[in-house]
Amino acid sequence: QVQLVESGGGLVQPGGSLKLSCTASGSILSIGTMAWYRQAPGKQREWVAFITSGSSTTYADSVKGRFTISRDNAKNTVYVQMSSLKPEDTAVYYCNKFPPFGPGPTWGQGTKVTVSS
Repeated sequence: QVQLVESGGGLVQPGGSLKLSCTASGSILSIGTMAWYRQAPGKQREWVAFITSGSSTTYADSVKGRFTISRDNAKNTVYVQMSSLKPEDTAVYYCNKFPPFGPGPTWGQGTKVTVSS
């Protein structure tokens, strides 16, 4: 089963930027559409952006215009560039296939993003 490893999180001030990476142990082309999700403390996991194998992108309203998802199929890696970060972006960020139902990669440990002054 494909394993996913997220990285790049950290502490950033409001208005700052971070770039997260998600590397798969197998082919993301074979997975198809990939997404970034996040889970804030006390809340359910939600999707924030997804990208098809053809690199078409869709964003949740809460991050539209601030986040940019991309993928490098040769490196089996999905990225999200986050800018103009807000305290409400604080969460653990995960990647996985979209939608996240049925057989698919194992969820990784996620990478924690904290937006605070």
